[in-house]
Amino acid sequence: MKKTPTKVRYLEYETDCTRISTYTWNRLMENKTVANTRIVNRLVKKHLPDLYNSLALNLCNPYQYYKTSTHLILVHSSIEYFLRYKL
Repeated sequence: MKKTPTKVRYLEYETDCTRISTYTWNRLMENKTVANTRIVNRLVKKHLPDLYNSLALNLCNPYQYYKTSTHLILVHSSIEYFLRYKL
């Protein structure tokens, strides 16, 4: 997967890095690449509006986002949020 997906059928919050073991974190971060922050924020706003509002993603967020073949990884306040998606 080269580009950040712009159209997904669903996006669901799976977990964040504070709730998983280092082993699970490494597995979820495996083969990660940089994601387009604007696209991820747009998808979160559409599919997970409560998360979008609680993290105030309409404001500047200096962290880099990532993607894998199964997850979008939103980083906010040094916490990685693992969002499973389906195309």
